[in-house]
Amino acid sequence: MTAGKCLADHRYEPGQVEAVREFLKRTRSELRMLRKAYVYRDRVQIFDVNGDWFEVTGIGYPDADIIPVLDAVNTAFNRETIHKPTEDEFKEFKTGRRYTWALDRVM
Repeated sequence: MTAGKCLADHRYEPGQVEAVREFLKRTRSELRMLRKAYVYRDRVQIFDVNGDWFEVTGIGYPDADIIPVLDAVNTAFNRETIHKPTEDEFKEFKTGRRYTWALDRVM
């Protein structure tokens, strides 16, 4: 099995989270089913099942704008602890979060 490769990258500019979301939306068709996201202090990598990835530089887990970026790829993460520092090189999260049936219904 061969190692994956970076298929596309985008530079985040402060306050331009919508440009990142458009980048992810536009380039999404180049990846297979999304598998995981690595969130570093200064970048985010989004991997598919083949190991190929997209990279967004200039944004990381300490930034407030990381939440909409991770939401754009359906990442399962805790909003209260995403910004906490870690001694690890990166934080790893699974992507492809699904909403449960009738989540929006009032019982």
